[in-house]
Amino acid sequence: MEIYHHTYTLKNCSFIVNYDSIIENSNIVIEDGIIKNLGKEVEGDEIDCSNFIVIPGLVNAHTHTPMIILRGYYDDAELSEWLNKMWEFEKNFDKKLMRLGSEISILEMLINGTTAFVDMYFNPLDVKELAEIYKIRAFAGFTFLDSLNDPYFIDKLQRTLTPTTYFKPIINVHSVYTVSESTLKLAKQLQEELNEWVHIHVSETRKEIYEIKKKYGVFPIEYLNNLGLLNRKIQLVHVGWIASWEIDLLKNTTVTYCPTSNMKLATGGAFPLYDMFNKGVNITLGTDGPASNNSLDLFIEMKYGVLLQRQMYWNTDVKAWHLFKIATLNGYKLLDLPGGYIKEGNIADLVLLDKNKIYPLFRDRLLSHLVYYATGSLAKGIIINGVLRWRKELENLLLEKTKQIYELLNS
Repeated sequence: MEIYHHTYTLKNCSFIVNYDSIIENSNIVIEDGIIKNLGKEVEGDEIDCSNFIVIPGLVNAHTHTPMIILRGYYDDAELSEWLNKMWEFEKNFDKKLMRLGSEISILEMLINGTTAFVDMYFNPLDVKELAEIYKIRAFAGFTFLDSLNDPYFIDKLQRTLTPTTYFKPIINVHSVYTVSESTLKLAKQLQEELNEWVHIHVSETRKEIYEIKKKYGVFPIEYLNNLGLLNRKIQLVHVGWIASWEIDLLKNTTVTYCPTSNMKLATGGAFPLYDMFNKGVNITLGTDGPASNNSLDLFIEMKYGVLLQRQMYWNTDVKAWHLFKIATLNGYKLLDLPGGYIKEGNIADLVLLDKNKIYPLFRDRLLSHLVYYATGSLAKGIIINGVLRWRKELENLLLEKTKQIYELLNS
């Protein structure tokens, strides 16, 4: 079922949940992709929402969608060894299989309540087309990786990318240790000329910070700052190995936390979520790729995000609401879109959760349930830009597409 480009009402929503507020038994009027009214108003078609908990859409701020083909491929190695195995496979990654991987990842994210995602890979044109087909907000670009392509070739390709309703181009740079200083300067030039943000892995391992310090005399965050890249148009992913004085350099940036992937690849370090949060850094949440997680479920990621902080820092300073805000409102701040919070005037990017699968269902426990108990399996409907789709429809599409993996791998 799809509803779009006209007015409709989610009637009698059991709960409407933001990170800092819960509304009971209310209607949501949606018109032209915007939340027109919260309250008792009814306009247009009526959809019974009495069995649903409505939350803002979740933003997967960092993933590698084609790598769902590599899910389970090489699961028990540390990052350096794991990367070498991935790159070995990717040298001969079939283009059709790559596109299918992105398509399956998109369907899986939609099913689990993700309304927008940030992708780093080598097929942004596929992602662009798929974003329009499936009506999911996607942010991707060609990736600077010096061992794979000449940076000036990537620069040229990036300039050809144009936005659409659901797709926006970004500048992907793999990491400070896989590109030269001149490549980073080229990315900065693109950042300024195209007004697109730079998306980069940084300070992920102890080895990385030692190598960059030895080569440039400073740590990776300081190195990027010296190049003038630390501004509101940069997104730094992982940041598990960061000195306390570097946090102040991040105040105008976005940082993305990928707890499950970091644990799985044994990258160590400690993501200073509480300190960065309190200093005004825009922290977002990512699953990382489905080969290093191996899930694309942001509900699971929220739970692990809290638990890893408590394990690392021996305290409970980080609460459930921190991760809920990070996965919703902060994600939309990165995207520069008025979403991630359910209020009049914001975009209608919402998730409908089955309230009957959450028990005991008490208002004062609800946010806790959403972070510590819920999984994407509770998502029964998803609304993006006002377009409503039901889980069953998306699951049937996913089943069709997964069958094609074996056909392509065996052809």
